[in-house]
Amino acid sequence: MASIILDKVGKIYAGGTRAVGDVSIDIADGEFIVLVGPSGCGKSTLLRMVAGLESISEGTVRIGDRVVNEVEPADRDIAMVFQNYALYPHMSVRQNLAYGLKNRGTPRADIDRRVAQAAEILQIGPYLDRKPRALSGGQRQRVAMGRAIVREPAAFLFDEPLSNLDAKLRVTMRLEIKELQRRLRTTSIYVTHDQLEAMTLADRLVVLNGGRIEQIGTPLEVYRKPASVFVAGFIGSPAMNLIPSRAVPHLPGSAHAGIVGIRPEDLSVAPDGPILMQVGAVEELGAQRLVHGHVEGEALTLAMPSDALLSDSLRLTCRPGSLHLFDANSGQRIG
Repeated sequence: MASIILDKVGKIYAGGTRAVGDVSIDIADGEFIVLVGPSGCGKSTLLRMVAGLESISEGTVRIGDRVVNEVEPADRDIAMVFQNYALYPHMSVRQNLAYGLKNRGTPRADIDRRVAQAAEILQIGPYLDRKPRALSGGQRQRVAMGRAIVREPAAFLFDEPLSNLDAKLRVTMRLEIKELQRRLRTTSIYVTHDQLEAMTLADRLVVLNGGRIEQIGTPLEVYRKPASVFVAGFIGSPAMNLIPSRAVPHLPGSAHAGIVGIRPEDLSVAPDGPILMQVGAVEELGAQRLVHGHVEGEALTLAMPSDALLSDSLRLTCRPGSLHLFDANSGQRIG
């Protein structure tokens, strides 16, 4: 295992297009870091630079005590898990797991030990003699992770490994990946655009936007105290309400901000509430419903119990201390 340090890393493509700029992250030995952001934010490019699959235009990447900017991918002591599994279809599961080790000249007894250990960890022992086509999507993903595990690398790099799975299986695999990382304590960098996936997996989140870091913190730190309007709108499901302060002038502190953020779950119905919401669409989610409407022409979402009474308009109040205030020009958090 090893720490990974990115120091002012940047990527500039031919023609001057900047994909990543001035990214610095210190990843501790054994830490699980998730790079999260929308498509095109630079997260996969950054991961590929750590892996050596993309050249580094600026800054340095250090894995353990080595600067690896010019080190070939095979010599960086990392293992990658991709979204497309990348299994050899003509090989059995056992052969897929062992292939990379055989190429490196690993002794047969050591290969057998590592394959058996990975199969036990991932519960794929019964499938070792099957070909990939005979496996489900979840089983194939376990094999892909097993191929990384047998390497016994200094770090795991995950590039949206669950994006090809259905919603229910994604939840199951998410839990398995987290438990696996806790058990192995291998330094891990995980890329996803799914903020829920990011929140549930990460020791710390790195929120990226336009190739730059918006915020680094634990999932709860980022959720409870977003550093910018971008982070506030991206992290959380349903998304935070972000409305001009002029639409809610009676809320404490709103006069000092251009944009007020209120999470839907921090709003509640109150007969004398300072916010008057005109109700529009309603989403029934079982125990909870999401009520979408408008306040002074601005969109607002309220999360409320499914058995609560509804009407065409609602008076709302917000939980004390739950407001998030942002500067209208910079988009940065105030206070």
